[in-house]
Amino acid sequence: MKKLILSAALTGAATTRKQCEAIPYTPKEIAEEGRRAVEAGASILHIHAREDNGVPSWRLEVFQAIKEEVRNLCPNVIINFSTGAVGLSKEERMNHIIPTAPDMAAFNMGSMNYAIYSKRSKQFHFEGVFENSFSTMEYVVDVMNQAGTIPEMECFDTGHIRNVEPLRDKGLIPDNAVYSLVMGVLGGIPATTENLIHQIKQVPEGAHWQTIAISRKQWQLAAVACTMGGSFRVGLEDNFYLPNGEMAKSNGECVEWGVKLARMMGREIATIDEARTMLKIPLTD
Repeated sequence: MKKLILSAALTGAATTRKQCEAIPYTPKEIAEEGRRAVEAGASILHIHAREDNGVPSWRLEVFQAIKEEVRNLCPNVIINFSTGAVGLSKEERMNHIIPTAPDMAAFNMGSMNYAIYSKRSKQFHFEGVFENSFSTMEYVVDVMNQAGTIPEMECFDTGHIRNVEPLRDKGLIPDNAVYSLVMGVLGGIPATTENLIHQIKQVPEGAHWQTIAISRKQWQLAAVACTMGGSFRVGLEDNFYLPNGEMAKSNGECVEWGVKLARMMGREIATIDEARTMLKIPLTD
């Protein structure tokens, strides 16, 4: 099989240090966590911006500071910035992409209910409508194309995979865009082996894909991705816990376990340079 590309989602938008002490907030902390992930074997860093107090940030200055700090510590890593947010305009969500020109950026492939629900308290900790109409998606991918940024197409359900088709037919989706099969978000497809196999079958032949499984199901579905020829993502945005049940002390520790799992399943890990070649993403800055 081709080599496996490991992604690390360093911080997310909703996770906090009350949940896991290792969550990075500041640009320097995010870069340090990125360095740990890269040293462990990650080629792609998926990054949300935070203010220093931990709240989500969409300020251009913060994204610029993050990119500078990450490049200082990880000169050739593939930087993947988030563009997803509930309650912001498409312009606000994309304001940082052209000025920072990241290698990749998350491209959310459909509207959905997006929620966090507690069975214990029987309450929603968060709920909203994540708006990604076709007109919004056309705007988003056009901005990415202007920046030379490769779309990482986040598909939270089967319909989201199909939503790529008209955009590709209109010539908006580059051939090296990546399919991310996101599973386990309330409002999207549940994280099960059967559902992942179904999702994989919807991806066009020859396209690069990875699985993004939320919570502890991450490791089970990462193993499935290994056996099916795909890649996977780990990191504190998605899951705080290692396969042995311990809470991770860093994103680097998450990646270390990802490397162990992949090798146990007979897969070799791509270096950053190999990942750039596989995804046709040259280093430009």
